[in-house]
Amino acid sequence: MFEVKKSKYGRGIFATHDIKKGELIHEAPVIVSPRDEYKYLKKTIMIEYVFWWGEEYEECALALGYGSLFNHSFTPNALYKLNLKNQTIDIYAYTHIKKGEEILINYNGDPEDDEPVWFDVF
Repeated sequence: MFEVKKSKYGRGIFATHDIKKGELIHEAPVIVSPRDEYKYLKKTIMIEYVFWWGEEYEECALALGYGSLFNHSFTPNALYKLNLKNQTIDIYAYTHIKKGEEILINYNGDPEDDEPVWFDVF
């Protein structure tokens, strides 16, 4: 369904065939940590991949598998849902994605949210 290739953002996830809107692309398992461990993660390279997790975002998490390789865009073709029960981030096609396209998500959660993110966007 997808492959890792060089992207203008670094490494990225690219469709190996057409993907229909709404189709599940990837279920990335996560490692969940208590909020008070965030201060330790801030001192490591892992902080670039950590995000808030939980009903009230009371924990932090790190996506495993390919979950940390989906790049950000304010015009994404995919979206993610936090699956708290299964402890996965589920990536779905937000639009039809053509073979060869990079699969991009909006890190703000809502595909239409254009609020600034914590890093410079290319």
